[in-house]
Amino acid sequence: MGLLLSVRPGRGCTVLEVHGELDMATSPQLRKGLQRLVDAGDRQVVVDLAGVGFMDSSGLGVLVAMFKALRAADGRLCLAAVQPSVRSVLAVTSVDRAITVYDDVPAAEADAPAADGATGR
Repeated sequence: MGLLLSVRPGRGCTVLEVHGELDMATSPQLRKGLQRLVDAGDRQVVVDLAGVGFMDSSGLGVLVAMFKALRAADGRLCLAAVQPSVRSVLAVTSVDRAITVYDDVPAAEADAPAADGATGR
């Protein structure tokens, strides 16, 4: 199954909706999508994982790398609507201690810092 990415403006952030499986075959597509946002100046990014039922270590690696890239640019990457199978991967690897995970996108939007770093596409 391929990966579908869609970008939409959020409240004080940009939301990247992800649908499909995050694995070795699709992780490069996620990296490119997130990198495009960073290159466009987005600094507050919420990754909506409601449509992701599976994620392996390559998907995890992309999220961690882009979290670090945004943090280095004084930005923020967080995750929202994470399915139980993906949440367990985040917990087992302790990634959920570094990257904030929200129950849903509105909760992530409500916690976004001032809109200075968001383009709100």
